[in-house]
Amino acid sequence: MLDTLILVLFAISGAATGWLGVDLLPEDLLIQVTNLEGLRWVLGGFGAFFGLVAGLFFQQLRRRLMQQVRTMPTDLLVSRAVGLILGLLVANLLLAPILLLPLPWEVVFVKPLAAVMSNVFFGISGYNLAEVHGRTLLRLFNPTSTEALLVADGVLMPASAKILDTSVVIDGRIRGLLDSGLLEGQVIVAQAVIDELQQLADSGNAEKRGKGRRGLKLLAELREQYGRRLVVNTTRYEGTGADDKLLRLTADTGGTLLTADYNLAKVAQVQELKVLNLSELVIALRPEVQPGDELQLKIVRDGKEADQGVGYLEDGTMVVVEGGHGRSSERLGVIVTGALQTPTGRMVFARLAGSAQAEPPGSAGAGASPATQLVEPNGSAQAPAGEAATAPLQQPRRGGKGKSAPKRSGRGDQDAANPR
Repeated sequence: MLDTLILVLFAISGAATGWLGVDLLPEDLLIQVTNLEGLRWVLGGFGAFFGLVAGLFFQQLRRRLMQQVRTMPTDLLVSRAVGLILGLLVANLLLAPILLLPLPWEVVFVKPLAAVMSNVFFGISGYNLAEVHGRTLLRLFNPTSTEALLVADGVLMPASAKILDTSVVIDGRIRGLLDSGLLEGQVIVAQAVIDELQQLADSGNAEKRGKGRRGLKLLAELREQYGRRLVVNTTRYEGTGADDKLLRLTADTGGTLLTADYNLAKVAQVQELKVLNLSELVIALRPEVQPGDELQLKIVRDGKEADQGVGYLEDGTMVVVEGGHGRSSERLGVIVTGALQTPTGRMVFARLAGSAQAEPPGSAGAGASPATQLVEPNGSAQAPAGEAATAPLQQPRRGGKGKSAPKRSGRGDQDAANPR
Protein backbone atom coordinates (compact mmCIF):
# COMPACT_ATOMS: atom_id res chain seq x y z
CA MET A 1 0.00 0.00 0.00
CA LEU A 2 2.79 2.40 0.89
CA ASP A 3 4.65 1.69 -2.36
CA THR A 4 1.52 2.44 -4.41
CA LEU A 5 0.96 5.68 -2.51
CA ILE A 6 4.55 6.74 -3.19
CA LEU A 7 4.13 6.15 -6.93
CA VAL A 8 0.84 8.08 -7.03
CA LEU A 9 2.30 11.05 -5.17
CA PHE A 10 5.36 11.20 -7.42
CA ALA A 11 3.20 10.94 -10.55
CA ILE A 12 0.88 13.74 -9.36
CA SER A 13 3.85 15.90 -8.42
CA GLY A 14 5.46 15.38 -11.83
CA ALA A 15 2.21 16.13 -13.67
CA ALA A 16 1.65 19.29 -11.62
CA THR A 17 5.20 20.42 -12.27
CA GLY A 18 4.75 19.98 -16.03
CA TRP A 19 1.32 21.64 -16.05
CA LEU A 20 2.36 24.70 -14.02
CA GLY A 21 5.82 24.87 -15.57
CA VAL A 22 4.34 26.34 -18.74
CA ASP A 23 3.96 29.68 -16.95
CA LEU A 24 7.70 29.75 -16.30
CA LEU A 25 8.62 29.56 -19.97
CA PRO A 26 9.94 32.74 -21.62
CA GLU A 27 7.24 35.02 -23.11
CA ASP A 28 8.89 35.00 -26.55
CA LEU A 29 8.46 31.23 -26.65
CA LEU A 30 4.87 31.34 -25.39
CA ILE A 31 3.89 33.81 -28.16
CA GLN A 32 4.91 31.26 -30.77
CA VAL A 33 2.69 28.55 -29.22
CA THR A 34 -0.71 28.34 -30.90
CA ASN A 35 -2.28 25.76 -28.56
CA LEU A 36 -1.27 26.61 -25.00
CA GLU A 37 -3.70 24.12 -23.47
CA GLY A 38 -2.24 21.25 -25.50
CA LEU A 39 1.27 22.25 -24.42
CA ARG A 40 0.18 22.00 -20.78
CA TRP A 41 -1.17 18.47 -21.32
CA VAL A 42 2.02 17.37 -23.07
CA LEU A 43 4.31 18.77 -20.36
CA GLY A 44 2.00 17.33 -17.69
CA GLY A 45 2.23 13.87 -19.28
CA PHE A 46 6.04 14.05 -19.46
CA GLY A 47 6.10 15.26 -15.87
CA ALA A 48 3.95 12.32 -14.74
CA PHE A 49 6.20 9.86 -16.58
CA PHE A 50 9.38 11.23 -15.02
CA GLY A 51 7.57 11.35 -11.68
CA LEU A 52 6.85 7.60 -11.92
CA VAL A 53 10.51 6.91 -12.74
CA ALA A 54 11.58 9.00 -9.77
CA GLY A 55 9.01 7.17 -7.60
CA LEU A 56 10.41 3.77 -8.55
CA PHE A 57 13.94 4.97 -7.75
CA PHE A 58 12.74 6.35 -4.41
CA GLN A 59 11.07 3.02 -3.60
CA GLN A 60 14.32 1.12 -4.04
CA LEU A 61 16.19 3.71 -2.00
CA ARG A 62 13.61 3.52 0.79
CA ARG A 63 13.79 -0.29 0.94
CA ARG A 64 17.57 -0.29 1.16
CA LEU A 65 17.48 2.42 3.82
CA MET A 66 14.90 0.57 5.92
CA GLN A 67 16.88 -2.67 5.65
CA GLN A 68 20.03 -0.91 6.84
CA VAL A 69 18.16 0.73 9.71
CA ARG A 70 16.73 -2.61 10.86
CA THR A 71 20.12 -4.34 10.83
CA MET A 72 22.17 -1.38 12.06
CA PRO A 73 23.33 -1.36 15.71
CA THR A 74 21.74 1.34 17.85
CA ASP A 75 24.98 3.14 18.71
CA LEU A 76 25.99 3.34 15.05
CA LEU A 77 22.53 4.59 14.06
CA VAL A 78 22.61 7.34 16.70
CA SER A 79 26.13 8.48 15.76
CA ARG A 80 25.24 8.68 12.08
CA ALA A 81 22.06 10.63 12.83
CA VAL A 82 23.96 13.09 15.00
CA GLY A 83 26.58 13.55 12.26
CA LEU A 84 23.89 14.16 9.65
CA ILE A 85 22.12 16.75 11.82
CA LEU A 86 25.38 18.59 12.54
CA GLY A 87 26.24 18.61 8.83
CA LEU A 88 22.86 20.06 7.86
CA LEU A 89 23.15 22.66 10.62
CA VAL A 90 26.54 23.83 9.32
CA ALA A 91 25.19 23.93 5.75
CA ASN A 92 22.25 26.19 6.68
CA LEU A 93 24.44 28.51 8.74
CA LEU A 94 26.69 29.01 5.73
CA LEU A 95 23.70 29.50 3.43
CA ALA A 96 22.15 32.34 5.46
CA PRO A 97 24.35 35.12 3.97
CA ILE A 98 23.89 33.79 0.42
CA LEU A 99 20.11 33.70 0.68
CA LEU A 100 20.05 37.31 1.83
CA LEU A 101 21.97 38.60 -1.18
CA PRO A 102 19.90 40.58 -3.73
CA LEU A 103 20.42 38.80 -7.05
CA PRO A 104 19.05 39.70 -10.50
CA TRP A 105 16.16 37.67 -11.93
CA GLU A 106 18.43 35.98 -14.46
CA VAL A 107 20.58 34.31 -11.77
CA VAL A 108 17.95 33.80 -9.10
CA PHE A 109 18.23 30.04 -9.55
CA VAL A 110 21.65 30.20 -7.83
CA LYS A 111 20.05 30.38 -4.38
CA PRO A 112 18.08 27.09 -4.49
CA LEU A 113 20.94 25.38 -6.30
CA ALA A 114 23.42 26.46 -3.63
CA ALA A 115 21.00 25.37 -0.90
CA VAL A 116 20.59 21.87 -2.38
CA MET A 117 24.30 21.35 -3.07
CA SER A 118 25.47 22.60 0.34
CA ASN A 119 22.93 20.50 2.26
CA VAL A 120 23.86 17.36 0.33
CA PHE A 121 27.62 17.97 0.69
CA PHE A 122 27.69 18.85 4.40
CA GLY A 123 25.05 16.22 5.27
CA ILE A 124 27.08 13.40 3.70
CA SER A 125 30.31 14.76 5.21
CA GLY A 126 28.81 14.83 8.71
CA TYR A 127 27.39 11.33 8.23
CA ASN A 128 30.77 9.87 7.24
CA LEU A 129 32.77 11.73 9.88
CA ALA A 130 30.44 10.58 12.64
CA GLU A 131 30.77 6.98 11.50
CA VAL A 132 34.59 7.07 11.47
CA HIS A 133 35.28 9.38 14.43
CA GLY A 134 32.21 8.78 16.55
CA ARG A 135 34.32 7.64 19.51
CA THR A 136 35.49 11.26 20.04
CA LEU A 137 32.00 11.95 21.39
CA LEU A 138 33.19 10.20 24.58
CA ARG A 139 35.22 13.29 25.37
CA LEU A 140 32.13 15.51 25.05
CA PHE A 141 29.85 13.37 27.21
CA ASN A 142 32.43 12.45 29.87
CA PRO A 143 35.41 14.83 29.69
CA THR A 144 36.72 13.92 33.18
CA SER A 145 37.16 10.21 32.42
CA THR A 146 40.78 9.24 31.75
CA GLU A 147 39.69 6.15 29.89
CA ALA A 148 37.38 8.22 27.68
CA LEU A 149 40.23 10.60 26.85
CA LEU A 150 42.58 7.76 25.95
CA VAL A 151 39.95 6.09 23.78
CA ALA A 152 39.11 9.36 22.06
CA ASP A 153 42.78 10.04 21.31
CA GLY A 154 43.25 6.55 19.94
CA VAL A 155 45.81 5.61 22.61
CA LEU A 156 43.55 3.00 24.21
CA MET A 157 41.49 0.71 22.02
CA PRO A 158 38.00 0.00 23.35
CA ALA A 159 37.17 -3.60 24.16
CA SER A 160 35.27 -5.23 21.32
CA ALA A 161 31.99 -6.95 22.00
CA LYS A 162 31.99 -10.75 22.11
CA ILE A 163 29.28 -12.41 20.01
CA LEU A 164 28.41 -15.91 21.20
CA ASP A 165 27.78 -18.80 18.84
CA THR A 166 25.36 -21.60 19.65
CA SER A 167 28.20 -24.10 20.03
CA VAL A 168 29.87 -21.95 22.70
CA VAL A 169 26.66 -21.61 24.69
CA ILE A 170 26.01 -25.36 24.61
CA ASP A 171 29.67 -26.07 25.46
CA GLY A 172 29.35 -24.17 28.74
CA ARG A 173 33.00 -23.14 29.12
CA ILE A 174 32.09 -19.54 28.36
CA ARG A 175 31.08 -19.18 32.02
CA GLY A 176 34.62 -19.96 33.16
CA LEU A 177 36.12 -17.50 30.68
CA LEU A 178 33.84 -14.72 31.91
CA ASP A 179 34.40 -15.54 35.58
CA SER A 180 38.18 -15.46 35.11
CA GLY A 181 38.05 -12.01 33.49
CA LEU A 182 39.76 -13.23 30.34
CA LEU A 183 36.97 -11.84 28.13
CA GLU A 184 36.36 -8.09 28.17
CA GLY A 185 33.61 -5.99 26.70
CA GLN A 186 29.93 -6.68 26.28
CA VAL A 187 28.62 -10.16 25.54
CA ILE A 188 26.10 -10.21 22.70
CA VAL A 189 23.68 -13.07 22.14
CA ALA A 190 21.94 -12.91 18.77
CA GLN A 191 18.24 -13.62 18.47
CA ALA A 192 19.12 -16.33 15.95
CA VAL A 193 21.09 -18.19 18.65
CA ILE A 194 18.17 -18.05 21.08
CA ASP A 195 15.79 -19.28 18.39
CA GLU A 196 18.13 -22.17 17.58
CA LEU A 197 18.43 -23.13 21.26
CA GLN A 198 14.66 -23.03 21.61
CA GLN A 199 14.29 -25.24 18.55
CA LEU A 200 16.73 -27.73 20.07
CA ALA A 201 14.92 -27.63 23.42
CA ASP A 202 11.62 -28.47 21.67
CA SER A 203 13.17 -31.30 19.65
CA GLY A 204 11.91 -34.85 19.96
CA ASN A 205 15.47 -36.15 20.23
CA ALA A 206 16.48 -36.47 23.88
CA GLU A 207 20.10 -35.52 23.25
CA LYS A 208 19.22 -32.38 21.28
CA ARG A 209 16.56 -31.47 23.83
CA GLY A 210 19.13 -31.69 26.61
CA LYS A 211 21.60 -29.47 24.74
CA GLY A 212 18.95 -26.83 24.07
CA ARG A 213 17.74 -26.71 27.65
CA ARG A 214 21.31 -26.60 28.97
CA GLY A 215 22.12 -23.66 26.69
CA LEU A 216 18.99 -21.69 27.66
CA LYS A 217 19.66 -22.33 31.34
CA LEU A 218 23.24 -21.08 30.96
CA LEU A 219 22.07 -17.87 29.25
CA ALA A 220 19.53 -17.25 32.02
CA GLU A 221 22.22 -17.69 34.68
CA LEU A 222 24.67 -15.42 32.84
CA ARG A 223 21.97 -12.75 32.48
CA GLU A 224 21.27 -12.91 36.19
CA GLN A 225 24.97 -12.83 37.08
CA TYR A 226 26.24 -10.16 34.68
CA GLY A 227 23.10 -8.09 34.19
CA ARG A 228 23.39 -5.43 31.49
CA ARG A 229 26.74 -6.73 30.28
CA LEU A 230 24.88 -9.56 28.53
CA VAL A 231 22.97 -8.00 25.64
CA VAL A 232 20.37 -9.78 23.51
CA ASN A 233 20.46 -8.43 19.95
CA THR A 234 16.91 -8.68 18.62
CA THR A 235 17.79 -7.65 15.06
CA ARG A 236 16.16 -10.00 12.55
CA TYR A 237 18.76 -10.60 9.87
CA GLU A 238 17.93 -12.26 6.59
CA GLY A 239 19.83 -15.47 5.96
CA THR A 240 19.62 -19.20 5.43
CA GLY A 241 20.80 -20.15 8.90
CA ALA A 242 22.10 -18.97 12.25
CA ASP A 243 25.70 -18.93 11.00
CA ASP A 244 24.94 -16.43 8.21
CA LYS A 245 23.10 -14.17 10.65
CA LEU A 246 25.96 -14.32 13.14
CA LEU A 247 28.47 -13.36 10.44
CA ARG A 248 26.34 -10.38 9.42
CA LEU A 249 25.96 -9.30 13.05
CA THR A 250 29.72 -9.53 13.54
CA ALA A 251 30.35 -7.45 10.42
CA ASP A 252 27.84 -4.77 11.45
CA THR A 253 29.00 -4.42 15.06
CA GLY A 254 32.71 -4.91 14.49
CA GLY A 255 32.79 -7.34 17.42
CA THR A 256 34.58 -10.65 17.89
CA LEU A 257 32.76 -13.88 17.07
CA LEU A 258 33.32 -16.49 19.80
CA THR A 259 32.71 -20.01 18.49
CA ALA A 260 33.74 -23.62 18.91
CA ASP A 261 32.79 -24.47 15.31
CA TYR A 262 35.95 -24.98 13.25
CA ASN A 263 34.23 -24.39 9.90
CA LEU A 264 32.43 -21.23 11.05
CA ALA A 265 35.72 -19.84 12.35
CA LYS A 266 37.36 -20.41 8.97
CA VAL A 267 34.47 -18.73 7.13
CA ALA A 268 34.79 -15.71 9.42
CA GLN A 269 38.52 -15.54 8.71
CA VAL A 270 37.86 -15.65 4.97
CA GLN A 271 35.44 -12.72 5.36
CA GLU A 272 38.14 -10.88 7.37
CA LEU A 273 36.07 -10.82 10.55
CA LYS A 274 37.47 -11.00 14.06
CA VAL A 275 36.93 -14.49 15.46
CA LEU A 276 38.08 -16.41 18.53
CA ASN A 277 37.97 -20.21 18.29
CA LEU A 278 37.34 -21.62 21.74
CA SER A 279 38.95 -24.95 20.83
CA GLU A 280 42.17 -23.23 19.70
CA LEU A 281 42.16 -21.16 22.88
CA VAL A 282 41.87 -24.27 25.05
CA ILE A 283 44.72 -25.94 23.14
CA ALA A 284 46.89 -22.85 23.53
CA LEU A 285 46.27 -22.78 27.31
CA ARG A 286 47.19 -26.42 27.85
CA PRO A 287 50.38 -26.97 29.86
CA GLU A 288 53.30 -28.04 27.72
CA VAL A 289 54.96 -31.38 28.39
CA GLN A 290 58.51 -32.00 27.19
CA PRO A 291 60.32 -35.29 26.50
CA GLY A 292 61.82 -36.51 29.74
CA ASP A 293 59.11 -35.11 32.02
CA GLU A 294 57.89 -37.59 34.62
CA LEU A 295 54.15 -37.73 35.27
CA GLN A 296 51.77 -39.65 37.50
CA LEU A 297 49.12 -41.00 35.16
CA LYS A 298 46.09 -43.22 35.64
CA ILE A 299 45.74 -45.89 32.96
CA VAL A 300 42.13 -45.81 31.77
CA ARG A 301 42.06 -48.67 29.27
CA ASP A 302 44.23 -50.91 27.14
CA GLY A 303 45.43 -49.77 23.76
CA LYS A 304 44.69 -51.34 20.42
CA GLU A 305 48.21 -52.69 20.08
CA ALA A 306 49.93 -55.11 22.41
CA ASP A 307 51.72 -53.70 25.46
CA GLN A 308 50.00 -50.31 25.19
CA GLY A 309 47.76 -48.50 27.62
CA VAL A 310 45.87 -45.24 27.33
CA GLY A 311 45.53 -42.46 29.90
CA TYR A 312 44.56 -38.80 29.91
CA LEU A 313 46.04 -35.64 31.37
CA GLU A 314 43.92 -33.28 33.41
CA ASP A 315 43.21 -31.13 30.35
CA GLY A 316 41.96 -34.13 28.36
CA THR A 317 45.10 -34.78 26.31
CA MET A 318 45.42 -38.47 25.40
CA VAL A 319 48.62 -40.26 26.45
CA VAL A 320 49.70 -43.55 24.86
CA VAL A 321 51.82 -45.48 27.37
CA GLU A 322 54.04 -48.34 26.25
CA GLY A 323 54.07 -51.09 28.85
CA GLY A 324 50.69 -50.07 30.23
CA HIS A 325 48.74 -53.04 28.87
CA GLY A 326 46.76 -54.80 31.57
CA ARG A 327 47.34 -51.99 34.10
CA SER A 328 43.91 -50.36 33.84
CA SER A 329 42.73 -48.28 36.82
CA GLU A 330 46.32 -48.11 38.17
CA ARG A 331 48.16 -44.82 38.70
CA LEU A 332 51.69 -45.27 37.40
CA GLY A 333 54.76 -43.14 36.95
CA VAL A 334 55.49 -42.51 33.26
CA ILE A 335 58.17 -40.60 31.36
CA VAL A 336 57.20 -38.50 28.34
CA THR A 337 59.02 -39.55 25.17
CA GLY A 338 57.34 -37.37 22.54
CA ALA A 339 54.22 -35.51 21.40
CA LEU A 340 52.24 -35.18 18.21
CA GLN A 341 50.36 -31.94 17.42
CA THR A 342 47.59 -31.92 14.81
CA PRO A 343 45.08 -29.23 13.82
CA THR A 344 42.41 -30.99 15.90
CA GLY A 345 44.38 -31.74 19.05
CA ARG A 346 47.53 -33.10 20.67
CA MET A 347 48.67 -36.57 21.68
CA VAL A 348 51.50 -37.50 24.02
CA PHE A 349 53.62 -40.67 24.00
CA ALA A 350 55.20 -42.06 27.15
CA ARG A 351 56.71 -45.18 28.71
CA LEU A 352 56.69 -46.60 32.21
CA ALA A 353 59.23 -45.00 34.52
CA GLY A 354 61.16 -48.24 35.17
CA SER A 355 60.93 -49.83 31.73
CA ALA A 356 64.46 -48.80 30.63
CA GLN A 357 66.13 -50.96 33.35
CA ALA A 358 64.02 -54.01 32.52
CA GLU A 359 65.61 -54.59 29.09
CA PRO A 360 67.82 -57.57 28.33
CA PRO A 361 71.49 -56.60 28.84
CA GLY A 362 72.58 -57.93 25.44
CA SER A 363 69.95 -56.12 23.37
CA ALA A 364 71.14 -54.09 20.46
CA GLY A 365 69.07 -51.09 21.52
CA ALA A 366 70.26 -51.09 25.14
CA GLY A 367 69.37 -47.89 26.97
CA ALA A 368 66.34 -47.18 24.78
CA SER A 369 62.80 -48.20 25.60
CA PRO A 370 61.23 -50.61 23.09
CA ALA A 371 58.14 -48.43 23.10
CA THR A 372 59.83 -45.05 22.78
CA GLN A 373 58.19 -42.89 20.11
CA LEU A 374 60.14 -40.17 18.32
CA VAL A 375 58.62 -37.14 16.67
CA GLU A 376 60.23 -36.11 13.42
CA PRO A 377 60.31 -32.46 12.27
CA ASN A 378 57.39 -33.09 9.90
CA GLY A 379 55.20 -34.11 12.87
CA SER A 380 55.10 -37.90 12.23
CA ALA A 381 55.80 -40.37 15.02
CA GLN A 382 58.32 -43.17 14.43
CA ALA A 383 59.87 -45.91 16.51
CA PRO A 384 63.66 -45.72 17.08
CA ALA A 385 66.06 -47.79 15.06
CA GLY A 386 66.77 -50.13 17.94
CA GLU A 387 63.16 -51.11 18.49
CA ALA A 388 63.33 -54.32 16.50
CA ALA A 389 66.37 -55.50 18.39
CA THR A 390 64.89 -54.80 21.81
CA ALA A 391 61.57 -56.53 21.16
CA PRO A 392 61.02 -59.86 22.98
CA LEU A 393 62.43 -62.82 21.04
CA GLN A 394 59.75 -64.77 19.24
CA GLN A 395 59.87 -67.75 16.93
CA PRO A 396 59.10 -66.46 13.41
CA ARG A 397 56.13 -67.92 11.68
CA ARG A 398 56.57 -69.67 8.37
CA GLY A 399 54.14 -68.70 5.68
CA GLY A 400 53.26 -70.69 2.65
CA LYS A 401 56.38 -69.41 0.84
CA GLY A 402 58.75 -69.90 3.75
CA LYS A 403 59.06 -66.20 4.53
CA SER A 404 59.01 -65.06 8.12
CA ALA A 405 56.22 -62.75 9.23
CA PRO A 406 57.61 -60.77 12.19
CA LYS A 407 55.21 -58.88 14.36
CA ARG A 408 55.10 -55.22 13.41
CA SER A 409 54.87 -52.73 16.25
CA GLY A 410 52.04 -50.24 15.92
CA ARG A 411 51.23 -46.93 17.45
CA GLY A 412 48.04 -48.00 19.08
CA ASP A 413 45.45 -45.40 19.94
CA GLN A 414 47.24 -42.58 18.16
CA ASP A 415 44.04 -40.94 16.97
CA ALA A 416 44.83 -37.27 17.35
CA ALA A 417 41.54 -36.28 15.82
CA ASN A 418 39.63 -37.67 18.82
CA PRO A 419 41.36 -36.43 21.97
CA ARG A 420 39.38 -36.76 25.11
